[in-house]
Amino acid sequence: MNALVPLPVLLPLCATGLSLAFGTRLKRFQRFISVAVLTAVTALSVILMVAADRQGPLSVHLGDFAPPLGITLVADRLSGLMLTVSSAVTLCVLVYSLGQGMTDRDKETPLAVFHPAYLILVAGVSCTFLAGDLVNLYVGFEIMLVASFVLLTLGGTGPRMRAGSTYVIISLFSSMLFLTAIAMTYAATGTANFAQLAVRLAELPIGVQTLIQALLLTVFAIKAAVFPLAAWLPDSYPTAPAPVTAVFAGLLTKVGVYCMLRTETLLFPGNRIGDLLMAIALASMVIGILGAVAQTDLKRLLSFTLISHIGYMVFGIGLATREAYGGAIVYVAHHITVQTTLFLVAGLIERRGGTTELTRLGGLARAAPMLAALFFVPAMNLAGIPPLSGFIGKLGLMRAGVVDGGGWAWVLVAGSAATSLLTLYVVAKVWNLAFWRAAPPGQAAAGTVLEAGDDSDDDSDAGPDRIPGTGDEGIGTTPPPAGQVSAATLHGRAVTTTSRLPHPMVAATAATIAIGLAFTVFADPLTAYTDRTAAELLQRAPYIQEVLGR
Repeated sequence: MNALVPLPVLLPLCATGLSLAFGTRLKRFQRFISVAVLTAVTALSVILMVAADRQGPLSVHLGDFAPPLGITLVADRLSGLMLTVSSAVTLCVLVYSLGQGMTDRDKETPLAVFHPAYLILVAGVSCTFLAGDLVNLYVGFEIMLVASFVLLTLGGTGPRMRAGSTYVIISLFSSMLFLTAIAMTYAATGTANFAQLAVRLAELPIGVQTLIQALLLTVFAIKAAVFPLAAWLPDSYPTAPAPVTAVFAGLLTKVGVYCMLRTETLLFPGNRIGDLLMAIALASMVIGILGAVAQTDLKRLLSFTLISHIGYMVFGIGLATREAYGGAIVYVAHHITVQTTLFLVAGLIERRGGTTELTRLGGLARAAPMLAALFFVPAMNLAGIPPLSGFIGKLGLMRAGVVDGGGWAWVLVAGSAATSLLTLYVVAKVWNLAFWRAAPPGQAAAGTVLEAGDDSDDDSDAGPDRIPGTGDEGIGTTPPPAGQVSAATLHGRAVTTTSRLPHPMVAATAATIAIGLAFTVFADPLTAYTDRTAAELLQRAPYIQEVLGR
């Protein structure tokens, strides 16, 4: 069984080579490779999750080099669950992107680039979840960075290039900080292997431990978009194509949360900075959701809710109890699926209504009842309405706070409840503006061709094809839709609104909703699994013994 551990990383990388070799000439073969490999990775992830739950952590030393020289990959309950959820979601998003590309007949789309980049992204995510040392974790981050920049800038439009540049600058800064932390850790302990660090870090002076912990937490907080290190996210994600934004928002930030969970439990037990983490969690919740309240563009609104709900996960990490860790893990799995779904729905709304600007949408509940249902279910899930999985995760975290009984814990319980109510207000606002009210004058009719504009930011020369205040977004036919449309297609150049949504896109969105609902239907085994996962994280011994053979 241990031999299966590297496959979630190796399969996408090998498929990338095949995709690059044959994709330019055989596009159907390229699509088949991508779907087949992600299906296989999903199946492997389920197998590894079940095996880790029954047998304990699984590890493999690549090249048979023992730590600290070799590369160690480890699959335990936490990484198994993260692999399973992430691979299932990335498969659904891939199907969505295929439906979008085929519907738009994107002959100009660099498909030979999209599929390899997407597979590399999946390999990078798998690498971070399975990494058994800091160096390999860094490699996983860099793999994701390279693929992310390609996906963010598909089509080369002005808004995407600017957003991609911001993302790369922030990511490179965090990478340099990560390298500094790795160098300091290796200089102080002589290893970068997690299992060995779990033993050796405790022997260091408390000041050195705290410095290394602070550096690593800062790196992972940037990746996770934790306030106040999240200012880059609302401007980076909304400009990308809908499937790219969905997988980034739903998954990549959770990689940072996963790393925080892993290092805080395995390397720095004892919760020395728990109060600081809870203060940061509260700030993320409140500032993020207030930012969402102020937005009128759906994609930016969802970006701010993403920042806000990262605070729930940091809340669990800051409490550092078995119940809190269990609740945080449930919430991570829930949020991956729900946030991905909502961004996929945003792409469908943009295709149906011609914009994601809420003030210029309306009447979608009557015009597109299927789209209304696709939005309503994950929106209620995000708000934490019983008995959906969002409620289960929040209830677990709030109950852990009540059991803890500390001052910060009670403040976070109150903050969690307030954030949940404000989230309900935000999704209700989206529902009222985009779905419930009558369609406003000038809303794009079916068949309207939306053209992404050039790279000019000057609104003063707005003519019949420009709308002041929309930056780079231009339009083609009348009636003129407004709002950001440059992210409507994969190549960012043109899209035609339609009253009939593409079946693959709808099916993929429905599949992610089904995954989220499965967390509700199977809530009892899920919470039991996450409770065992939390216990394993706190024990540390099973992980260390598996890797070091002690």
